[in-house]
Amino acid sequence: MQFCDRLTIDRSHRSRDGYLRVTAKAARTGVQDYLGREVDPEGKHFAADQVVKVYRPPEEVFAADSVASFIGRPITDDHPAVPVTAKNWRDLARGVIGGAVRDGEWLRFDLALMDADTVAKVDGGKRELSNGYSADLSIEDGTAPDGTAYQAVQRRIRGNHIALVDRARAGPEARIADGGNKIFADCDFAPVILIADAATETNTMPKFLTLDGLKVDLADAEAVEAAIAKLQRQANDAATKLTAAEAKNVADAATIVAKDAEIADLKAKLADAAITPAKLADAAKEYADVQAKAKALGVSFAEDADTAAIKKAVVDAKMGDKAKDYTADHIDIAFAALTKDATPDAPAPTVQPLGRPVSVADGAAAVSAARAARLDRLETSYRPQAA
Repeated sequence: MQFCDRLTIDRSHRSRDGYLRVTAKAARTGVQDYLGREVDPEGKHFAADQVVKVYRPPEEVFAADSVASFIGRPITDDHPAVPVTAKNWRDLARGVIGGAVRDGEWLRFDLALMDADTVAKVDGGKRELSNGYSADLSIEDGTAPDGTAYQAVQRRIRGNHIALVDRARAGPEARIADGGNKIFADCDFAPVILIADAATETNTMPKFLTLDGLKVDLADAEAVEAAIAKLQRQANDAATKLTAAEAKNVADAATIVAKDAEIADLKAKLADAAITPAKLADAAKEYADVQAKAKALGVSFAEDADTAAIKKAVVDAKMGDKAKDYTADHIDIAFAALTKDATPDAPAPTVQPLGRPVSVADGAAAVSAARAARLDRLETSYRPQAA
């Protein structure tokens, strides 16, 4: 469906070659009024004279493909009866849209009028612009963010042309049906006057926009489209790389968590395996018990055999080939069953040999005799000895 909207002219300049360059911006979002015959020419949903509220969402108006679709489109003298195409461009085009960018809540256009007769009409007072574009119209009820109710929504907005129009027209008027559910609307809104600043430039420079480090002439539609397409590709590539990096970060985080869990498990196992005096005592007690039970069953084993080897020797000796595929757990169970009634031999008492008997005199008498001899020596030691 084709529509046209009012444009606001910010400034205009006339080049030395006679071209008229203007900058215009159009309010592009929100709810606007249309007649039923514009949006529903067959009258399936609305009466011909019914005012229909149509909502233009910002995400549709300022979509990259929507904005880019205006670049390089023609400027016409009045709205044509049909959309401008390659077949009728030579007959209808009077200038070109050099650029279209978002400016706050507006869509700003850089325009160049290149036809001398059309520029003369501007000088003669024909100073309004009307924006022509197509959009898919969805008949649906809703409420805009500002609280305004609507009955239809514009989507997939695509630029077609901008028309220089007279001031006489007061409101929108549908001109012809274009098949199916599409209409080409020839419409103007409240008058918008070109700024009276068309003084001849003595040294007009081309308007450039720097995109990705390159200067692009806004009047060169193909160059601008190519630059925007390149930026879009770069943005898409960056988004893809960002997504991949985020996925890798998630995977790396999961790996780190798994490694931390593995380390914690190993630390727990290491703590359980740590040798303590209590564990050594338990191991020694178990070793002695296993040795004693094996001997009680008459099973021989190597002197340097450990607990597990002694148990295996007992199980092999008692069960033979039946136990050849037993695991360590199976051997423990079998050993316990085989030795549950085994009674280890009590150790023989240790006897210390006394050797040959020795005769010992009465101790008390010996002590008394020794004391008497000492006293006698003390009493007679000062006397002269007999010759």
